[in-house]
Amino acid sequence: MQNIKLQLHKELENYIDSKAEFSPYYPGMCILTSNLYKEQLKEILKLLEEENMSNAKSFELYLDTVIINMQTKVKKYKQSIYFDDENIKDIENQGCSIPFYIDEKKKVYVLLGLLNTKVE
Repeated sequence: MQNIKLQLHKELENYIDSKAEFSPYYPGMCILTSNLYKEQLKEILKLLEEENMSNAKSFELYLDTVIINMQTKVKKYKQSIYFDDENIKDIENQGCSIPFYIDEKKKVYVLLGLLNTKVE
């Protein structure tokens, strides 16, 4: 748990200090993804694909839906358990937690990670 917290805090620091490039979730969207998020997504999808390809595709589709709609539901998400900051919230989805940062100045949301809470 401590290692995961450190990774998430490093991603947030990289974003705030502009030390790393954060790409849009989809082109033109105001949702950005960290490298940690992308790596963790690949790992989770790989595990799911080993079990059942259909479940992996279903998970990814549902995840897309949740993330694309997060802007309209941001108030329903609770403050992240990984940070002591009201601008960082967690999306709980199918055994995963997605900590995201709300950058009010730039009007963007930054996906910091994708944690498999079933394993942790």
